[in-house]
Amino acid sequence: MAHRRIVEFLKLGQTLAQIDAEIARILADQQARSAFLHYRVGRLPPFPAHACLSVNNCVVHGTPGAYTKPMVEGDVLKIDIGVIHKGFVGDAGWTYTFKRFPSAGVKRLIEVSKESLRRGVTQLAPGKPLINFAKEVQGCVEKENPFYLIRGLGGHGYGRYVSDNDRGLHRPPYVSNMPPQYPGDWPEAAVRCEVGMLVAVEPMVAMGSTGETLQLKSQWPVYSKDGAMTAHHEHDVLVTEKGPRVLSAGMEDLPDIVG
Repeated sequence: MAHRRIVEFLKLGQTLAQIDAEIARILADQQARSAFLHYRVGRLPPFPAHACLSVNNCVVHGTPGAYTKPMVEGDVLKIDIGVIHKGFVGDAGWTYTFKRFPSAGVKRLIEVSKESLRRGVTQLAPGKPLINFAKEVQGCVEKENPFYLIRGLGGHGYGRYVSDNDRGLHRPPYVSNMPPQYPGDWPEAAVRCEVGMLVAVEPMVAMGSTGETLQLKSQWPVYSKDGAMTAHHEHDVLVTEKGPRVLSAGMEDLPDIVG
């Protein structure tokens, strides 16, 4: 697994460019390649890195060019790796802290983000609507803890790689981390899980007073609008007759603290 190998590499003083280059080497060593590099969405430019590397208040889609400072103690790094291997796609993300948690609150933030994902996955069983996942995640993050889910971002279906123009990376259904907030919000909420469904589910959690985001025009990184610290954890899940099967199993064993 690419995440297991990158945590052994991560050290203080590294730049995101160095970390991204190491991820590229790890993928090549596994006869795989990045599903993100040069990926296009809407009017955004082709994604410029092998992985999404998002530091502190950057929620997701961070790039080496957007954050050039070396890693220091207390930095929180979210690593999201998308892979193409033998015609299949994988997409998994995890959050790491360099040397120490910057505060007890950030330690709790990361714990809650992981727990919300674990609990949400239990709801991805045949016949259950996707809203059950969102209710479980929101209950953990916003009702039982003083954190906020990032608004407007969520998980997604995925499939097999077809071509660079159809990588199978983002397909229906959209999987929100919170129930619909108004009529017409998240139409897929009532979609029921079916055997064979593949989804990448990914709570994105923030401290602070809001889950609103800021994205600079024509740039990939998404930031918490109020500058709050964020965490992100993502699993690939296959719905089976016996219930959800986590294809990215083992991520829970990865260390929170690296470097």
